Amino acid sequence: MIREFGLIDVMYLIAAARWTIALTAVAFAGSAVLGLGLAILRILPLAPLRWFAATYIQLVQGTPLLVWLFLIFFGLPLAGISVNPWIAAAVAFSVYGSAFLGEIWRGALVSIAKTQWEAGASLGLSLGEQLRYVIIPQSIRIAIPPTVGFLVQLIKNTSLAAVIGFVELTREGQLTAAGTYKPFAVYITVACIYFAMCFPLTQWSRSLERKLDVAR
Repeated sequence: MIREFGLIDVMYLIAAARWTIALTAVAFAGSAVLGLGLAILRILPLAPLRWFAATYIQLVQGTPLLVWLFLIFFGLPLAGISVNPWIAAAVAFSVYGSAFLGEIWRGALVSIAKTQWEAGASLGLSLGEQLRYVIIPQSIRIAIPPTVGFLVQLIKNTSLAAVIGFVELTREGQLTAAGTYKPFAVYITVACIYFAMCFPLTQWSRSLERKLDVAR
């Protein structure tokens, strides 16, 4: 039975957006942990570790996110590991995001002047201490704007989780459009909700770029 697209449907879409936000938060946290490790591996003086991190990043960045979703959701059960859509989406987005955050943060780390590294070494600091007390605090101001920009992209990319049945904003939009036969109205509403989530972050990112004056 066809029903009209009304306020109750809009409320369902807004409610589904909380799962978009939750997936984004979990995926960003996973991406951050893995990405920081990759960034550090990329600058270590040990060539095998640098090659490993570089190969991982190239492999992940060169593979569509949709493929990672399919590999984890459909591939792991073939190995006897059952995963639900939530876990599959969180893992896939964490793996995919780590490659991009790893490169963003590596760029921030290597942008610090070599003299800063030498100053830390002259004080007798180990490599870990140099990173902790000298390099990372300075690189944060450089890394924040592109990191926020990546977060905006991550929010929009969570829409791909709909293909494995994870009910977030886009999937709820598909279900609502199928029930109301009003796809234009439904997806305009979905677009507006995505815009409401992403626009403040986009403006914040631009504000940070101006405030921190990274380019100087």
